[in-house]
Amino acid sequence: MIPSKLKSIILAVIITIVAVSLISFPQESVEASRRGLEMWWEIVFPSLLPFFIICEVLISFGVVGFLGVILEPFMKPLFRVPGVGGFVWAMGMASGFPTGAKLTARLRLEEKLTKIEAERLVSFTNSSNPLFIFGAVSVVFFENPELGAILALSHYLGNISIGLIMRFYGNDKGTSKNKGSSFSIKHALSVLHQTRLKDKRPFGTLLGDAVLSSINTLLMVGGFIILFSVINKLLIHLHITDFLASIINYVLNIFDLEEMLTVPLMAGLMEITTGSQMTSALQNANLMHQAIIVSFILAFSGFSVQAQVASILAPTDISFKPFFFARILHGFLSSFFTYILWTPVYHASATNSIPVFLFGKEEQQAFFNLMNIGPIITIVALTVYILIFARRIFKGVTPPLR
Repeated sequence: MIPSKLKSIILAVIITIVAVSLISFPQESVEASRRGLEMWWEIVFPSLLPFFIICEVLISFGVVGFLGVILEPFMKPLFRVPGVGGFVWAMGMASGFPTGAKLTARLRLEEKLTKIEAERLVSFTNSSNPLFIFGAVSVVFFENPELGAILALSHYLGNISIGLIMRFYGNDKGTSKNKGSSFSIKHALSVLHQTRLKDKRPFGTLLGDAVLSSINTLLMVGGFIILFSVINKLLIHLHITDFLASIINYVLNIFDLEEMLTVPLMAGLMEITTGSQMTSALQNANLMHQAIIVSFILAFSGFSVQAQVASILAPTDISFKPFFFARILHGFLSSFFTYILWTPVYHASATNSIPVFLFGKEEQQAFFNLMNIGPIITIVALTVYILIFARRIFKGVTPPLR
């Protein structure tokens, strides 16, 4: 009882401090809020929305069940998760945070994953997408496209390592509904067909549900991005970041990293974009040290993303603790991979031209085009969301917002 009361008091004090800080630093808070909003509606919303909608439709059409049977012989021995985890893993890597958590929660609610399997899966299927690593971090922040190769390789190697480590987590007391350990196209097609038959919704209703669910999730994501952007700015003005940075200095000294990286690292622990940008802005820092810190920031993903994941997992019985532990471990592993691969990967990519499949001029231009047309896509999508939502309310139908 006492710990519960103490927790209530601590939370109340923290919220009160945040509220007073907002009043004390109104201009800084508004500016931070504006930057968070710009990042959300220029990049996050337009880049994630198509993936979210397509994922919802693929699940409803039974494609995920089909892939689950096909990928079972691969995912089960390596990661001790059903084959459907392969779909979550692929979509999580392609679209970035928090797609892996959203899909894992959805599959858990549909009982296609056990609790333990879901906790394993969510720990390694949430990652930064290639567009953010190559585009935002390497091209925009560092103005160094060659850096994207080492950052991406370290990030995804760290993710795979987390999956292999987390396979030893927990005991499988139950079995998910995705059974079958052998490759069978016939069985996979049967699962696809049966899943589609179970969903009685017309295509128009199904697509509308996918749009509503996806945009509802992205609105939540936008709220967290803006909130943590403001909190990060307030911590700096309250000199809390400087105080915590003095503690982080000891850790950096152990690994022989420059102390000027401390404040950017602290900012990155709150929000990955701000931390990455601040790290890249250091003029006299060692580039390898900057890459190591950015690798940790991308892997840890910041409390902003972690809060998004916690919110998505809340309606399920999936514990947040394994995910949080995996993010810390992922941070150290990615930093380690950056260090050991720096010479063979970065020096090679800096000396030679970067292959087109990584991030060439066309991909760079596509990233900048997304930033230009992103707000238009966001406004149009939100307009469609309002129209569908209003139409269903008018008809007396409660829109699903899972």
